[in-house]
Amino acid sequence: MTRVRVRQHVNPLSGKYQIPLTPPDWRQIYAAPQQPLHLDIGCARGRFILEMAQLQPQRNFLGLEIREPLVTEANHQRDELKLSNLHYLFCNVNISLSILLESLPDRVLDCVTIQFPDPWFKKRHVKRRVVQPELVEELARSLPIGATVFLQSDVAAIASEMREQFQHYPQFSQQYREQWLEKNPFPVTTEREKATFVKGEPVYRCSFFKENED
Repeated sequence: MTRVRVRQHVNPLSGKYQIPLTPPDWRQIYAAPQQPLHLDIGCARGRFILEMAQLQPQRNFLGLEIREPLVTEANHQRDELKLSNLHYLFCNVNISLSILLESLPDRVLDCVTIQFPDPWFKKRHVKRRVVQPELVEELARSLPIGATVFLQSDVAAIASEMREQFQHYPQFSQQYREQWLEKNPFPVTTEREKATFVKGEPVYRCSFFKENED
């Protein structure tokens, strides 16, 4: 399959990305919709959960991505491999997250990953970053107790900002004592993570779990 070419960054505040998604019928998406669900926010080409879905068939995986051609490509690869525990959706997560979470089967979502989000370095572009207070608040409200959130970036300032956003909510507790995790707790690494290692540069990781409802 030819690798689709897309712009590296799109502006999530532009009008075309302000339309909330219409959630699918999950019974038509997953062979076993009541299985535990792993949500990967900003999944890009989706290779991380593509590999995870093959390693863990007892779990379902859902990738969200704002660049629609990548979603089309990822779902095509899913179909080629005949994976019934994997799906990708085109959406702006900061517009559609609450609608999506309300549509899921009760208490299936137990893991959320946000990996190497676009840093949007310029001060006037900070509102374009994916981890906004509203997103963290929605996860704090909607995730079941015990669910985990894993964050990583190759930009120290972005990783610190994401971590601070989750530390602000008493529902979340950092899962490990280390300031940054030395190793990725998952058996699969993202394409960006691999490229960062090749360059000999560090990756900043942390993990939270939802401890309570208050």
